[in-house]
Amino acid sequence: MTISLRNVGVFAHVDAGKTTTTEHMLYLSGQLRAPGSVDSGTAQTDWLDVERERGISVRAAVTRLQWDGVPINLVDTPGHVDFLSEVERTLRVMDGAVLIVSAVEGVQAQTEVIWDALRQLGIPTLIYMNKMDRIGADPEAVLAQIRRLLSPQAAPLFAPDGKESGFAGTIPLLNGDSGFALGASGYRELLEEAVAEGDEAAMECYLAEGGLADGQLEAALPALVRRRALFPVLFGASSRGIGVKELLDAVLALLPSPKGSAERPLSGVVFKIERDPAMGRIAYVRLYDGAIRNRDAVRNHSRQLEEKATQIRRLNGRKTEDTGLLEAGDIAAVSGWSRARIGDVLGTDAAVPGERRLAVPLLTVQARWKNDAEYPVVIAAFQELADEDPQLDLQWLPEERELHVKVMGTIQMEVLAHVMRSRFKLEVSFDEPTVIYKETPAAPGEGYVAYLAPKPCWAILRFRIEPGARGSGIRYRSLVRGERLLESYQHEVARRVPEALQQGLLGWEVTDAEITLVEGEHHVWHTHPLDFVIATPMGIMDGLANAGTKLLEPLLRFRLSVPEAYGGKLMNELMLMRAVFEPPAVQGERIEIEGILPVATSLDFPARLGSLTKGRGTLSASFAGYQESPPDVRTERRRRGVDPRDQARYILAARSALASQ
Repeated sequence: MTISLRNVGVFAHVDAGKTTTTEHMLYLSGQLRAPGSVDSGTAQTDWLDVERERGISVRAAVTRLQWDGVPINLVDTPGHVDFLSEVERTLRVMDGAVLIVSAVEGVQAQTEVIWDALRQLGIPTLIYMNKMDRIGADPEAVLAQIRRLLSPQAAPLFAPDGKESGFAGTIPLLNGDSGFALGASGYRELLEEAVAEGDEAAMECYLAEGGLADGQLEAALPALVRRRALFPVLFGASSRGIGVKELLDAVLALLPSPKGSAERPLSGVVFKIERDPAMGRIAYVRLYDGAIRNRDAVRNHSRQLEEKATQIRRLNGRKTEDTGLLEAGDIAAVSGWSRARIGDVLGTDAAVPGERRLAVPLLTVQARWKNDAEYPVVIAAFQELADEDPQLDLQWLPEERELHVKVMGTIQMEVLAHVMRSRFKLEVSFDEPTVIYKETPAAPGEGYVAYLAPKPCWAILRFRIEPGARGSGIRYRSLVRGERLLESYQHEVARRVPEALQQGLLGWEVTDAEITLVEGEHHVWHTHPLDFVIATPMGIMDGLANAGTKLLEPLLRFRLSVPEAYGGKLMNELMLMRAVFEPPAVQGERIEIEGILPVATSLDFPARLGSLTKGRGTLSASFAGYQESPPDVRTERRRRGVDPRDQARYILAARSALASQ
């Protein structure tokens, strides 16, 4: 069943004009009396103090408008790579997307990262070329870049009427085959070719007639866009409100409605957690099937528990409306779920789509605060923030009273310090970030543990540990039969293996490993399930000690564009940073270099690039996985807690902790 509604995410690289576009959408729809401004801190979707002060979006903001009588849930997402986790969570629950590209800067780093995710998730997308009125706007060059770097199926729905200070608006390409302004015929030709390539009947007509009529284009476009065989390109200058109406029209005409039924079993996902001054802790929910009403007890499939929905509200920026009902296809904020977490599936997972991992924090930092007395308050504040952004992955060392946080970059660190100050009244600073390495088994090995004392206890385990393919993560299986080791005990072991691999021989997380339980034994009288909580890390660490581990370093995939005059200097810099790259490609008077670059050697490269190229170089980079570090690179991380290889001390520490629970 198709629902008369749209769920649309607005995505872009930072400063492409995403929030400005969203503000003008709200204004044209009648939601705002006047469009807010990012620069003046009045944008409705940028309501956090830090967003208003810095003029950047930090959190995804859900808002709602109506256009031609159809409700649209619009999600304005951050454009800075440091807040990519917000983008990642939004992508999962959108039916359509608007990808904004600057007519001046063109396709940038975040643009490509988001595009790749949109492609993998199969989300129909409109491309909106903004800032057509700015100095340096070059629609022809940027359109060619979009078709080269994103998709050759990108095709214009309009032709721009002028550019820079002469930009007066857009010319519809579906206005009869005659009467085009000078230059518009080339845009029309691109549109006809793209439709013909995606539609067999249109191709036959195109070849026979040498072109396509308006009616044929209009009939074919919606289906092509919805199956991602064509990506419409629109033009505008959102700061002046030009092109925004046409964008809203295209959202309704071309992007799909959600499918789902209120009559089917409940199926939804929590994609955002916030704390609201009035509602307290709220969970943003996208519902695919079923319905939730106030006071309903809702099954949390991920956590195997039920919680009551005390209030359901529709959000429009910071304004809320109590609806008391959330139905299939829609998005709302639900309060009352104290144990819900981001990513939790509600009801059944039957209709919930998968997720695409974009945000991979590659840096870790230690937090500092004024005095020891603030330690509990700081921990509680960071736990609240980690509830809203699990990528922070807090790691604290109670004995040393230290707290470590995973981050995407320095801007995120600055924002975290600002939020701690403005929201929690705490002064927190951070040390210099360090790169997050990983470990992987160097060779096959076996780990064995016989946890038989001090009584009462009995747990015997033998693991086979083998290196896995790069990027494969952790794969675990058991070959032990149930009569030797009860299924309930085996489940306990399976749960504890990933935890045991959080710290390898060098203190880093272990990945790309195949772990097989080849032997296991319990005792009918002496064994307690908690025995395997203690035994598993000891067996795993014994196996890693026998196999040895290799250090893995994180990599970035990069594309560098510089004037030809700087090519030699930049290639020399890249070689010094241990980059591996393809021969440069000439694009006009510039060269483009693509390749792989270690994170550790390039932390300051984006800042240095400006001075190396006098501000004329551009760099796009995204996470490219991990590879084995060179032999001369060795870095250890201080272990948290007692090392399971020191079995006597580890058992005492673990049993003491268990006894205190």
